[in-house]
Amino acid sequence: MEQRTLGRTNRPVSVVGLGTWQLGADWGEVEDKDAVAVLDAAVEAGVTFFDTADVYGDGRSETTIGRFLAANPDLDILVGTKMGRRVDQVPENYTLSNFRQWIDRSRKNLGVDALDLVQLHCPPTAVYSSDEVFDALDTLVGDGVIRNYGVSVERTDEALAAIARGNTASVQIILNAFRLKPLDEVLPAAKAAGVGIIARVPLASGLLSGKYTKDTAFAENDHRNYNRTGAAFDVGETFSGVDYETGLQAAREFAELVPNGVSTAQAALAWIIAQDGVSTVIPGARNPEQARANAAAADSAGLGEEISAAVADIYDRHFRATVHPKW
Repeated sequence: MEQRTLGRTNRPVSVVGLGTWQLGADWGEVEDKDAVAVLDAAVEAGVTFFDTADVYGDGRSETTIGRFLAANPDLDILVGTKMGRRVDQVPENYTLSNFRQWIDRSRKNLGVDALDLVQLHCPPTAVYSSDEVFDALDTLVGDGVIRNYGVSVERTDEALAAIARGNTASVQIILNAFRLKPLDEVLPAAKAAGVGIIARVPLASGLLSGKYTKDTAFAENDHRNYNRTGAAFDVGETFSGVDYETGLQAAREFAELVPNGVSTAQAALAWIIAQDGVSTVIPGARNPEQARANAAAADSAGLGEEISAAVADIYDRHFRATVHPKW
């Protein structure tokens, strides 16, 4: 699979990585053996980047990855984890002492002495303007407990503020065919600064898989059931914040762009890969078949370029006037 440098980490990563939120069982129950099978399939398909967080299954995702890496010590996998969502979301909680506690827990979960990449997990907006926060992160790099740091953001202005920081290695942001705003300023700024872009929620929580209908039922413990209005966390994380019915119509139109031999999900991923400045895209996978199919999207990057104009048209007609202003 094609490898791209992940910003200031100076490490190569596969253009299709693996998001592991679902391995924490926050998308419905996942057996441990099934989670390991997903990791196995992804690696066999060429994936070299795993994205996780300390709150995914309250550490279950990290622990699963840690056991997998311990069982496969020769693999060269870059693991990016996230921190900050274990406490009330006020800037005062983003302190060096808290960072040390969270990092020590993640190091234990992943079974490593130093974390490859730690990302602030969608912190309050005021955090991005805090010199003390970024000084603390620099201290942790100096201490050798983390190698690189980045941010996961909800807003484009947050992304731009993080990119302006001299040691930010990467920015993780929602980017998909239903969320185009990052293309305007964030991707060009990141490329100019040498900051990596990790595209998350690439299938709009599955809408862009083309498999859902108005009658699709999601498990009670699946965020696509309980967080459609942002009751549990930022609504942008669920279906990219778009109205479900509108999203279904847009997904049907997107599916019409896809040629034979390529799945709708693969086309959606290929479109992201084709965007200038993207380092890697991190779809999740519930089973090995999904992991292999996602990885295969790397072979269809040319299709992503071909459908760009049509994607922009779908976005303009369905979402540009209605998307939440902060995105």
